[in-house]
Amino acid sequence: MNLKEAKVLITGASSGIGLQTAKMLLAQGAKVAICARNADKLHQVAKEIGAFGITADVSNEDDVKHMINAIIKEFGGFNVLINNAAFGHFAPLVEVSTEKFNELLATNITGAMMVGRESAKHFIENSYGNIVNISSTAGNAGFASGTAYVATKFALKGMTECWRAELRKHNIRVMLVNPSEVQTNFLPNSGREARPENETKLDAEEIAHVILAMLEMRDRGFITEATIFATNPQ
Repeated sequence: MNLKEAKVLITGASSGIGLQTAKMLLAQGAKVAICARNADKLHQVAKEIGAFGITADVSNEDDVKHMINAIIKEFGGFNVLINNAAFGHFAPLVEVSTEKFNELLATNITGAMMVGRESAKHFIENSYGNIVNISSTAGNAGFASGTAYVATKFALKGMTECWRAELRKHNIRVMLVNPSEVQTNFLPNSGREARPENETKLDAEEIAHVILAMLEMRDRGFITEATIFATNPQ
């Protein structure tokens, strides 16, 4: 697609991969709406980068429907969803909190589903759209202490394949992005200790680059899934 014609909604975009993707899309002439739960931070970021900010918790169905209506009203419709809102939690199986497990499911899976569902309704009406689900290499292989997070990312991969099968006939491209470790606030937000900046590891910019490249392909084709690793992390 021509990114100058892109009207994009990015969830979880007040920092990290979502924010960097918003910046790069705006630089290419796209219209971009960003959403996050923290209203003060969201609107500060939106003002700084020139995006349309929508406060929303994707695990709340009313918030999701309001968000979709708001972007349609602001942009006269939209044609790209980047389903990025998610967080992590890591603990050995015997220490996994049921409450925390359900919190991850509510945001990472139910939230992604609801945003995808409401966006798909609009895209089907217009016989065109793009959905990019941001997953993780944790959706390809499990690891110790990953029960909750890995479960959500395997589920997101499965949902993506279902949506792709349903929506291709409506000219809707459904794509999956699997970053490996990216240097964002993900670790401290998950309760793990932040690590020093490492120039050999991935930053959000690499992931944003892949997302834009996937969208830029001519609409007659699409990349179903892309996985990004650091070349030689030290």
